[in-house]
Amino acid sequence: MTEAGKNSCLCYLIETDLSRKGMNLTKAEEKMARIKRKGSGNTADTVMEMAKPIAEKLDLKIWDVTYDKEGSLYYLRVLIERPGGIVGIDDCEALSRPLSDALDKADPIEEQYILEVGSPGIGRLMRREEHFREYMECPVRIRYIRETEGIKEFIAVIMGYEDGVLDVETEQGRKSIKLSDTAFVRLYDDDDFVIDEEE
Repeated sequence: MTEAGKNSCLCYLIETDLSRKGMNLTKAEEKMARIKRKGSGNTADTVMEMAKPIAEKLDLKIWDVTYDKEGSLYYLRVLIERPGGIVGIDDCEALSRPLSDALDKADPIEEQYILEVGSPGIGRLMRREEHFREYMECPVRIRYIRETEGIKEFIAVIMGYEDGVLDVETEQGRKSIKLSDTAFVRLYDDDDFVIDEEE
């Protein structure tokens, strides 16, 4: 059963019970199944590799994949872009169905989970090296995990990235920021910049 997500991103949801066995697998799906059996690899990265060729056939691009437990439920979220265009609900559905089938066949995730496919939005979360490379010299919102030098959240411009360290330009000058010290880095959306002083 599917439904449209009720948040800021377009979502196409499929509750997936990965219990079916004995299906015919493609070579890519067999590879993912081997990764799972060996106990190696990260779930999100595994699904990313499965989703990329499906997205390419649809002229879409995978922005990110996350796998999180919220309460008693597991969520597999696949965020997509349409280069030069806007992601619509039809795009989410077009990717969801073949990806869900591929996941059922390869069975890379043990738990029952909910698959969500949507757009990363304007103020998108940036976590991967390719995110920072793509938006070099663009403004971002950065929030520290802990207040640093009297600052918790600020705007900066990405000037470089290397081995988990962002080189940014701020109002106070050039800084090097370890991603491990940040709660998040998001593409800057000036309509959404609100600092919560209590956080």
